[in-house]
Amino acid sequence: MKRWLIAGLGILMVWAIAFTSPVLAADTANGAKLFEIHCVGCHVNGGNIIRRNKTLKLKALERNKVNTVDAIATLVANGKANMSAYKDRLSAAEIDDVSAYVLEQANKGWR
Repeated sequence: MKRWLIAGLGILMVWAIAFTSPVLAADTANGAKLFEIHCVGCHVNGGNIIRRNKTLKLKALERNKVNTVDAIATLVANGKANMSAYKDRLSAAEIDDVSAYVLEQANKGWR
């Protein structure tokens, strides 16, 4: 009985993997384009021309607990303080793209 249960679970797992669609990765090339259009005015090279300590550098993202794609996407979508909300200007996929780009650049030191 135990073998049948294990075999059944194994078959179920294989079936689930084979017939589910993969999660699409964010398009950081598109994110770079969107960043140039919507963000670079305030965040040149990951900086912040309005509030010096609210940069997009990795240390600042970590300090402000915005160091995941999801956290950045929430900030981009909803805005905060001087940061405008973009949920009415960008699609969810575009927000994911630009958020992934920001985190990627922060991890690279904005080179």
